[in-house]
Amino acid sequence: MTENLHLLHVAGARPNFMKIAAVMAAVERWNSGDAASGASPRGMGDAVRFRQTLVHTGQHYDADMSDVFFRELGLPEPEHHLAVGSGSHAQQTAQVLLRLEPVLETQRPDLVVVVGDVNSTLGAALCAAKLGIPVAHVEAGLRSRDREMPEEINRLLTDQLADLCFTTCRDADENLLAEGVSPERICFVGNTMIDTLERLRARTEVGRVLKAHGLEPQGFALVTLHRPSNVDEPRQLTRVAEILSGLAQRLPVVFPVHARTRLRLEEAGLSKELDTKPGLQLCGPLGYLDFLALESAARLVLTDSGGVQEETTVLGVPCLTMRTTTERPVTITEGTNRLVDPGDAAAVLAAVDDALAQAMPERGTRPELWDGHAADRIVAAVAAWAMSRSPS
Repeated sequence: MTENLHLLHVAGARPNFMKIAAVMAAVERWNSGDAASGASPRGMGDAVRFRQTLVHTGQHYDADMSDVFFRELGLPEPEHHLAVGSGSHAQQTAQVLLRLEPVLETQRPDLVVVVGDVNSTLGAALCAAKLGIPVAHVEAGLRSRDREMPEEINRLLTDQLADLCFTTCRDADENLLAEGVSPERICFVGNTMIDTLERLRARTEVGRVLKAHGLEPQGFALVTLHRPSNVDEPRQLTRVAEILSGLAQRLPVVFPVHARTRLRLEEAGLSKELDTKPGLQLCGPLGYLDFLALESAARLVLTDSGGVQEETTVLGVPCLTMRTTTERPVTITEGTNRLVDPGDAAAVLAAVDDALAQAMPERGTRPELWDGHAADRIVAAVAAWAMSRSPS
């Protein structure tokens, strides 16, 4: 007898798209019989078939950029778009709850799949749990130990709600066990961000992108900053501008500016100064492929993003993360990442000098199971979970 399982995927911000794209592609491979070797144990590929629905919460409000990501990642057109838009953390989470509830009541999926740690993640998990619908959390168990980060609250609560916690690293398993999550709910699968990177890396046009920005391979720094702790407080934003100016004195800098960051720079009266700074190139947000092209060719990356820490580890590009904590310590212990205190501009620039004084890594590193097949393992685990719940 074939078990037909309805998965409803929820995504709302750009980092979600990369992760959910890998899972949805793996579902299609499973259904077509092309699952990765070992991903369909004990003939389950014949016993379980999936159908899937994609919900876009619209938490990321730049529709043009969302469309670019969907095209590049091969994601289908969402069947439901909640148009949540921007707002405070409470407003976004509440709007996801309000707008997703009727979708879930109508669809009644067998499993709601949420990814990452944004407000859409928590809102969707809470909405599903209230309706008695099981939840799977992709990228579970990551902890920074910093509850001033809104994402940390989202991670903690989502993992308590989830029936299936899919982890990217062993320390995430340990975090969940320490928080009382039962071992039966935890499944170490690897990193779906790296699945997408491996699937699409060959499609990047590095030469074209570098030429468009007037850059040379390994001759520039790539910057991405968007977290409230770095861009919302005027004094810290002034410090960020000082860091960018100092960095541009050392090597060319390209900074794809998040819309929210651009607004904060304008409000602080820093936008014009940075736009005219020699060696510093501020541009609009980039699609996934163009950003990956720049990231892979950079001499150095300065960021506050979680996913960029992971990508640079695999790409073998030195990464300085402007945060005092990270929920991805494996990128430090095994990768190319280093934390730098964003409150100390001199220390950040000293770390830049140290990184530039060292030779580039010969190759990237691959933490355990960061092999491009995490999503296949997720689908196999979901199939096994479904079979274990089926009446015998």
